[in-house]
Amino acid sequence: MSRIAIVLGSTRPRRRCDQVARWVYDRATTRAAERWPGVEFALVDLAEVGLPLLDEPVPAALGTYHNEHSRRWSAQVASFDGFVFVTPEYNHGVPAVLKNAIDYLFVEWHDKAAGFVSYGFAGGVRAVEQLRLALAEVKVAGVRSQVALNLFSDFTISDMAEPGRFTPADHHEPVLNRMLDELVDWSEALAQLRQRRLDRRPVSPATPAGA
Repeated sequence: MSRIAIVLGSTRPRRRCDQVARWVYDRATTRAAERWPGVEFALVDLAEVGLPLLDEPVPAALGTYHNEHSRRWSAQVASFDGFVFVTPEYNHGVPAVLKNAIDYLFVEWHDKAAGFVSYGFAGGVRAVEQLRLALAEVKVAGVRSQVALNLFSDFTISDMAEPGRFTPADHHEPVLNRMLDELVDWSEALAQLRQRRLDRRPVSPATPAGA
């Protein structure tokens, strides 16, 4: 069984992220039933995860977490084989809450795959460019295909202060399917790499009896 998280990268009240993530989830689960019986998708909402600004006293690369919220997040991320990041673009970049969530951890991200669904006035593509760089540093492989949604043509919005209604153009679904296909393939391939890494891990000597 492969598990892929669909990560909601915005926590803003009246956000549009939840509508987009639900669209991704519905189509991903339908495609999984048709093509990937061993693949499971789950929504991971950073608004529910509730991480504060990074407050660990030692670098994540050391893998020693002092806070319970860090340990919960570590276990959650470690349980997945791949990720779809659903993100808006804020001021030419990625939302701070999403970058913060990435920075909490290190090895839990290693040798996994990611796909991207972005939205904004320019399709959110600049946020994804930043995400690709940050994720590469924690050894996450980003697939090429990307869904870029435009606030003018893929949402019905009468008041910019309100979320409006997500109404994606038809041409986005084939791109989403292609991205999901790539993501599942890469996630399964990288699982073998993770297993080899575990197999090479040194085994601690047995503790002597009575020690």
